[in-house]
Amino acid sequence: MKSVERSNSSSRLKAVSGQDRPPHKIDFAELKIDALLVSALPNVRYLSRFTGSNALLLITPDSFTLFTDSRYTIQASEECACRIKIVSKGPLEVAAVEMIKRKTFKRIGFESSRISFQAYERLKGTLPLGASLKPVGPLIEEMRMIKTADEIARIRRSVLTNSEAFEKTIGSIRPGVSESAIAAELEFKMRRLGAERAAFETIVAAGQRSALPHAQPTSQKLGVDELLLIDMGSCQNGYMSDMTRTLFVGRPTRQIRSMYKAVLNANLAAIDIVRAGATAGEVDRKARQVLESAGLGKSFVHSTGHGLGLEIHESPRIGKKEATRLEAGMVITIEPGAYIRGFGGIRIEDTVLVTKHGCEVLTPTSKELILL
Repeated sequence: MKSVERSNSSSRLKAVSGQDRPPHKIDFAELKIDALLVSALPNVRYLSRFTGSNALLLITPDSFTLFTDSRYTIQASEECACRIKIVSKGPLEVAAVEMIKRKTFKRIGFESSRISFQAYERLKGTLPLGASLKPVGPLIEEMRMIKTADEIARIRRSVLTNSEAFEKTIGSIRPGVSESAIAAELEFKMRRLGAERAAFETIVAAGQRSALPHAQPTSQKLGVDELLLIDMGSCQNGYMSDMTRTLFVGRPTRQIRSMYKAVLNANLAAIDIVRAGATAGEVDRKARQVLESAGLGKSFVHSTGHGLGLEIHESPRIGKKEATRLEAGMVITIEPGAYIRGFGGIRIEDTVLVTKHGCEVLTPTSKELILL
């Protein structure tokens, strides 16, 4: 956090963090709160740069205070420029309430969708007489939708690492290799190339199991004349990437080629709609129309995509009834798919940067059907 300012004209917080993050404003007066407790770790990181696993951020119109435990004394001092309170014992919420008491804050905003019931009960039970908790919407998540130049650079690097790990792995995939072994090799390659970890549990699904959109890798071995669906992402410098490619072992049938072409056309058509001002629903609708025209509408069982950044799933959701308008600086996935029980599934997914007049596909990996 490089600066915290109090506006004389209104209760607005300007908090600048990250390499080049512009000022973000939380209108305390409009929200009718005196302070805001941020408990979601990605939001804590976004605002303070702190990357530890136990933290709470108390924000007021003129201050930021990070609460964490003694395991992170050195780390917090190195990562954060805000006030730091090391809690030697007890829950962080209790320590935050002690500060709330001293400052005589009465109306405390909290992230209602991000806090556990246990933590909420702890807060509620320790607040001083006359103080109250007020749930607030996804304020920080809305800020996070628009990425800065630094965030985009981190995502771009994560995407390239992910694609390179894929390219370095597929040459060694052969019939008889298990799904779990392929997933392990992909994640090993990511780390060797600089990723901290996989962005999520890598999906590797062979044969009929490729019809499971979120299949977990198993000991099942890859056979001949089978589809192989790989959905993978890396986490690098805290930022996520996401890509799906579908491969085929052997010589694909006409049905496979036709189905693959339909999914690819849906991917390309949706990407063509992506630009600042388009709604998330319009993008989803375009992908869905292409698959419906190919007779695969009912086989497309999930949304067309989602935002990503510090988390693998962020706003905006690219779904049927989503009215959110895309803005330049958003990073989303485009991932139409078709899944047929007893046959298999095909999904093609790219990470895409929204620009003022269109978009940039960050994923460099070819979308042609890969034959093994």
